[in-house]
Amino acid sequence: MKLFVGLGNPGPKYAGNRHNIGFMALDRIAEDHGFAPWRKKFQGQVSEGKFGSQKVVLLKPETFMNLSGQSVGEAMRFYKLDSTDITVFHDELDLAPGKCRAKAGGGHAGHNGLRSIHQHIGPHYDRIRIGIGHPGHKDAVAGYVLRDFAKADQEWLDDLLRGMSDGAPSLAAGDSGKFMNAVALRVNPPRSSTSKPKANTSAKPAPAPEPEDTRSPLEKLMDKFK
Repeated sequence: MKLFVGLGNPGPKYAGNRHNIGFMALDRIAEDHGFAPWRKKFQGQVSEGKFGSQKVVLLKPETFMNLSGQSVGEAMRFYKLDSTDITVFHDELDLAPGKCRAKAGGGHAGHNGLRSIHQHIGPHYDRIRIGIGHPGHKDAVAGYVLRDFAKADQEWLDDLLRGMSDGAPSLAAGDSGKFMNAVALRVNPPRSSTSKPKANTSAKPAPAPEPEDTRSPLEKLMDKFK
């Protein structure tokens, strides 16, 4: 059994925030794969489903971000899981918008949700780091993550969420490589093999070849004195 955790803050006020992209990822997985309706449990919202024979529980802690570990620890103990059975989906400032990376273990890099999870279950859990970009200055981070995604972000955001949902069965099976391939196919789909390269209309036409000089040596010499 696997536990997928999405990080965010509860309530409609925060629903569209960059900080809530973990919640968004789990909502997409639950909807696309026919998981059970969300219900209250473990100080959060839980939805259960299967990928083949692999049971997966989705958990959205409702403790607010900086206490997420309370909910995750409670769920882990209830299901008698090891921390390595847990994958956390969270926003990542150090990745460009539209990028995501799978990572096993490591530090929390100052992320309040991850810091709390570290405190309750240790650092040995998997993460899906979902890029939201950085505002450019550390003093602007708090306001940035608690603002909604812009309208201009919606296209890449939808592609990324769908890609993570496509790859969720592979992630549950422990194949992060296939998961990342599924994301890439959504975010950077391959070009059609039937498409032709665009013509380069800015290129100058090649100059016409010089006509061949068919004059005899005597004629050329006489032309010089004309």
